[in-house]
Amino acid sequence: MKKKLISMLLAGAMVLSMTACGGNGGGNNGGGSDGGDSGGNEAGASAEMGTSDDENTLTVAAWDPSFNIPAIEAAAADYKENVNPDFVLEIKEQAGSGDIETAITTAASSGKYETLPDMVLFQDHWIQKFVADYPDAWQDVDDIDINWDDFYPEKIDYSTIDGVHYGVPVDGGTVITAYRVDLLEEAGYTIDDLTGITWEKFIEIGKAVKEKTGKYLLCMDGDGNDLVYLMCQAEGVSQFKDGKPYISDNETLKKVVQTIVDMANEGVLLLSNSWSDYTDKAIQGDQVAGVMNGNWIIPTIEKVEANSGKWEITSMPTLSGEEGYASNGGSSLYITTNCKKTELAKDFLAHTFGGSTVTYDGALKDGGVVATYIPAGESEVYNEGVAFFNNTPVYADIVEMGSHVATIEQSPYHYTCRTQIAAAIVNIINGGDLDEELQNAEDQLNFEMGN
Repeated sequence: MKKKLISMLLAGAMVLSMTACGGNGGGNNGGGSDGGDSGGNEAGASAEMGTSDDENTLTVAAWDPSFNIPAIEAAAADYKENVNPDFVLEIKEQAGSGDIETAITTAASSGKYETLPDMVLFQDHWIQKFVADYPDAWQDVDDIDINWDDFYPEKIDYSTIDGVHYGVPVDGGTVITAYRVDLLEEAGYTIDDLTGITWEKFIEIGKAVKEKTGKYLLCMDGDGNDLVYLMCQAEGVSQFKDGKPYISDNETLKKVVQTIVDMANEGVLLLSNSWSDYTDKAIQGDQVAGVMNGNWIIPTIEKVEANSGKWEITSMPTLSGEEGYASNGGSSLYITTNCKKTELAKDFLAHTFGGSTVTYDGALKDGGVVATYIPAGESEVYNEGVAFFNNTPVYADIVEMGSHVATIEQSPYHYTCRTQIAAAIVNIINGGDLDEELQNAEDQLNFEMGN
């Protein structure tokens, strides 16, 4: 019962913490997404789940009609055209990702798995906790016809539990570092000057950019500050070790936090007061010359049509000056225990997200979903120049960058950790002692984890 209560609380916390993460982070946007086989529903509403009696029909719960639902619809169209002409996929559109976590928790707590659909889209950062707490809610896909080596190792690590595969990747959050090259040029720099550099050099360039243009070189939501996680992952270091917080004794994390504080104090980094300030005022309000986040931030950048052709992307800086790579957000498809057409579900996943560039081309064109399937980056669609990004093939570049992301220890308390360290950073910027504030963050995180 204690495990069930904890997971219910985590599911609720996830709704609050993930609303900021756009397509990859459980945005709460509802709305219809009528793709032929999927029924639309009113904005903000969640469709009832469950399965279908038809032998060629599968049901799947997902969210975000502008992102992952079009990607899943592209997969359904691919499978129907090229594998099974009688196939139908019914998409049970949810108002947000938290609805799916709540549905799993409720079904497992009551033992009524018949309320679940055949498949669910599930957040990467949470799946290991939910499989551990509710093992009877899931079917593994260990015997599916997929070459797992074709995917990013970091991505597959989320859905591989005790050596067993449970999920098939849909989207990833490979981090892009995007810069306004016109503003860099105004300050006397090019994007090459910001590729493969130290954070110390980044601050130097950022100060010059601020002086010449009045723009910050980097921005982030101060409340949901993902920079610590991204910068640590680029160093191959986690905020957790052996299931426990790794903060106060983590020298790399300390250097990262000090770097963030220095950037803020030097006027290089803008820490916005909220997610909307970050997206609407900082990025779209022309306050910054650079953005670093999961590639799902691209549609936010592209909303300012006047800046088309002025942006380009590259890798992250690191403490040592090597090119850095990280990932932020992502989800995979999982088969529930209520699925009675398991072979059909596995065949659908294997022939679409498991290895079809047709699916991934459609997912990119229709929903902006970037693959973690490495061969997808070789397709013509992925290698097309993108006008907004100065006609560079950014999506092929993103797939390549994603293949270099280090696998680090993950935790279902990822977002709780983010909240605590974000608060510590604000306190340090305001004069608090770094060691004391990080110790406080670790103590609070241990408390919330029940350690």
